[in-house]
Amino acid sequence: MVALLYSATGQAGASGYIAVMSLAGLAPAQIRPTALLLNVLVALLASLQFWRAGHFSWPLFWPFALLAVPMAFVGGALALPPRVFQLVVGALLLLSAARLLAQLPTAAEERLPSRGLACALGAGVGLLAGLTGTGGGIFLSPLLVLRGWARAQRAAAVTAVFVLVNSLAGLAGIVATAGELPSLALPLAVAVVAGGFAGSWLGSRRLPSHALERLLALVLAIGGAKLALGL
Repeated sequence: MVALLYSATGQAGASGYIAVMSLAGLAPAQIRPTALLLNVLVALLASLQFWRAGHFSWPLFWPFALLAVPMAFVGGALALPPRVFQLVVGALLLLSAARLLAQLPTAAEERLPSRGLACALGAGVGLLAGLTGTGGGIFLSPLLVLRGWARAQRAAAVTAVFVLVNSLAGLAGIVATAGELPSLALPLAVAVVAGGFAGSWLGSRRLPSHALERLLALVLAIGGAKLALGL
């Protein structure tokens, strides 16, 4: 369900997977690599769907991705202390819930940001993506829309590819240090592939999902509060 809802808006669902696994009591060492692997699978499906629908923009994408990819690798190789991880990811999930509840305005006219600004912002998002086990889409997508750099569908397409490359880099950083993935990741992968395919197919054809996003926001808020409060 998380994969279906997120992929409909060009996201891969890492923050949702983190919420579910956190509520299930899994350790951070299991959560980060599992969330990134699931992110890779769903982001790949979403990228293909939105690309085929003609929404992707290379000039908008590459400046954000240029420094984000190496910084995501660096972030994936770093290990945060458990309590710091809980606070950072808890805040991340609460911010995600707020974004889902917010009414994001649609840009009247798309305009590209300066390359320097896009590279700097991409580096920051990439580092945070690797540290927290997400692809960074929950930061990039609202940024593109709120700044007027992309309309919703184009933002979704760029975000999907951005999440894909960052998740691959972050996962590589984790595998390079940990050496293996949790066994739990394999059965979950089957579920997210099914949900991701359905969601990205729907999202690339402009089907509304506002009510479902608000339900998902509740799950994120519960998981974020649980982590942030150390429960």
